[in-house]
Amino acid sequence: MAKIVIALGGNALQTGNAFTADDQKKVARRTAKQIVGLVLLGHELAITHGNGPQVGDIMLGEEASASPTNAIMPLETNVAMSQGQIGYWLQQAIDNELRAQGIKKDVATVVTQVVVLKNDPAFKKPSKPVGEFYTEAKAKKLAQTRGWTVQEDAGRGWRRVVPSPRPVKIVEDSVLTTLITQGIMPIAVGGGGVPVFEKGSDLVGIDAVIDKDFAATRLAEAVGASILMLLTDVDHAVINFKKADETPITRATIAEMETYVGQNQFAPGSMLPKVQAAIDFVKNNKQNLAIITSLDKAVESLSGKVGTVITA
Repeated sequence: MAKIVIALGGNALQTGNAFTADDQKKVARRTAKQIVGLVLLGHELAITHGNGPQVGDIMLGEEASASPTNAIMPLETNVAMSQGQIGYWLQQAIDNELRAQGIKKDVATVVTQVVVLKNDPAFKKPSKPVGEFYTEAKAKKLAQTRGWTVQEDAGRGWRRVVPSPRPVKIVEDSVLTTLITQGIMPIAVGGGGVPVFEKGSDLVGIDAVIDKDFAATRLAEAVGASILMLLTDVDHAVINFKKADETPITRATIAEMETYVGQNQFAPGSMLPKVQAAIDFVKNNKQNLAIITSLDKAVESLSGKVGTVITA
């Protein structure tokens, strides 16, 4: 049986516009059934997840309640808040499903810090939109008063943009390794992890957003996983997306996937980081494999019947 890291996309906690706590708990229960399906096969799991909609909602709430006596928290703190929020929903849903299946197993959410490099080129070119949409005038005023970088976002309005540096290492890696070795399922590195940099012997939080898929690779390396499962809202990665000759990729080598990347087959900010993370993971250990598929096909993908399987 394998040690697997599962990276959950946004569809694991939200479908459509349903965004109340009850809505998201309901989707978490659906997610838990797939996760426990893998446990029933004897696999050891570590779970990570995105946080885009949830951290955005936290930021909107802070904006709405901002006052001289109610300070707005920095982005890195909001990421930590979203880890606790989403971790709670997933942990409870997985706990309940494990009990329903008669499985005695503990699940633990870990607020996780991820080290980035202060000299990462991403800090010179913020590109990741976060938070609320503003008019151009208000966005530029906020840029002056709060030191933000702002830009127009695809014709929908102006938004704050922040750096998206590559993750270097997980601060709590030994904690996560201990948990999974003891048979405990960790939920960790949520939203890519809380970005921190090393200042002497101290860790200091920094406002940035780490890509969840790249962070999942670091998590898989930390716990010694042999399979990285990147779950999204499609069954396969495809080439020639939305063209007459659109073709699903069922099984591919690193070299083949790198060729597709060079052909710009995958959308930046969507499928591209998943493919790049999968390539990195398999390159680091030629015995590893990565799978890109939908949440509902997680169990089935291990048999090779569905999903994009990437090998050396």
